[in-house]
Amino acid sequence: MRGLRFVVPAAVLALGLAVSTTNSLAKPEYAKKESKTCVYCHVKAGSKELNDAGKYYKDHNHSLAGYQAPK
Repeated sequence: MRGLRFVVPAAVLALGLAVSTTNSLAKPEYAKKESKTCVYCHVKAGSKELNDAGKYYKDHNHSLAGYQAPK
């Protein structure tokens, strides 16, 4: 029974990590270069559809320089 008090919290932690992670379709080098998350340029996580920031990034030689996010 003593081991059970370590197994239960470890299982809860593992389940929490598994549920909170999402697949990324963005290219890792773009995310690293711009220090932005996927949803900064994509409509939602896991989607290839771009929002305004993503379209700007695509149309401006893969750069967010000069982009003004709407308020």
